[in-house]
Amino acid sequence: MPLPPPPQRHLHPGAWWLWALGLATAASRTTNPLLLLLTTAVAGYVVAARRTDAPWAHSYSVFLKLGLLVLAIRMVFFTVLGSPIPGTHILFTLPQIPLPSWARGVQLGGPVSLEGLLFALYDALRLAVLLACVGAANALANPARLLRSLPGALYEAGVAVVVALTFAPNLVTDVRRLRAARRLRGRTERGAKALLTIGIPLLESALERSVSLAAAMDTRGFGRTTDIPLAVRRTTAALTLSGLLGICVAAYGLLGADGTAWALPVLALGTLAAVTGLVLGGRRAVRTRYRPDPWAWREWLVSGSGIAVAALMVSLGPAYAEALNPPAVPLAAPTLPLLPAAAVLLGLLPAFAAPVPPRVKGSR
Repeated sequence: MPLPPPPQRHLHPGAWWLWALGLATAASRTTNPLLLLLTTAVAGYVVAARRTDAPWAHSYSVFLKLGLLVLAIRMVFFTVLGSPIPGTHILFTLPQIPLPSWARGVQLGGPVSLEGLLFALYDALRLAVLLACVGAANALANPARLLRSLPGALYEAGVAVVVALTFAPNLVTDVRRLRAARRLRGRTERGAKALLTIGIPLLESALERSVSLAAAMDTRGFGRTTDIPLAVRRTTAALTLSGLLGICVAAYGLLGADGTAWALPVLALGTLAAVTGLVLGGRRAVRTRYRPDPWAWREWLVSGSGIAVAALMVSLGPAYAEALNPPAVPLAAPTLPLLPAAAVLLGLLPAFAAPVPPRVKGSR
């Protein structure tokens, strides 16, 4: 007799966030448009292969549109305000408005070069890809399961976290519901007119649903704590605060080209301090968990693939400095470095290693 197929289950939401943050870290290390587009393609393929039928799982397209909006705004600002990047290929010249002496260094109008436009495009594309990576995590990780996996030290902030993490999924759900209702009623308005008629009710409904969920969790005892010694509370707060500050400083250093040498040790120490503080803080919680999400070998593969992509891009930075950040001057077509591209392709592993999520009942 053939063996039955393995049971379908949801991957731990923390694994999806670690994978997405790894891709985002890799994208922050380069302005090469070929690598950035490859990162977006990897994230999009994994989302298409492993997202569920839940309404909040369709939020990836919203983040892609937001990235395109950021890209357009950045190009408009460059065209109007200019750029310090010198260029010899002048596309057009806008009327320049003289500014007072205290606004030295800022210009309105003037010549717009092809080199400056490319520099602005590369920089804006990186930000758009970061938004795409965050959108992939939102589309793949169940927000309710993510809240269930919060460390015990964060239970006191659970109400605020619930409102923050469930607002965007609730907003996407309400948009789909209202669009279907408007089509059934024969209303086909689009664009600014439709946004004005349904925008405020959408925001109101999504916020009310998030606050109602937070109030229900608070009523059921979410965040209830027990008494522990004052010294333990102070130690927990000091470790958590110093660890999070160290992680922020290390993240700032990793975004720069010269901060890798000192940022990695600071990141390790900050992570160790934060984890220790969260473990100590978890001793205050008296809340039990019903059917906690397992962290098995599939979670290790998914999260490890994202971490591997980030680590390889950081380590390959010095050897491929010019390929990862192609200069806009002189004007030249960007090339695709093979080793960094292979590192980004490791992010495809969740499309095959992650379990196929169970389909929602009643969905097609």
